[in-house]
Amino acid sequence: MPHVIDASLCTLCGLCAEVCPNDAISEGEDAYVIDPELCTDCDLCTEECPVEAISEQ
Repeated sequence: MPHVIDASLCTLCGLCAEVCPNDAISEGEDAYVIDPELCTDCDLCTEECPVEAISEQ
């Protein structure tokens, strides 16, 4: 399942986007967002997020 970012927890640090091998993560207005069509569930973003804002949908 694609991952999602909880906007209430996201600090806009950008670490998730840096490690995403599929360029599925981009900066939104209030938080980073994950494109579900590009996400391959590799979990790299989940492991990198310092505030645990990313989870499976």
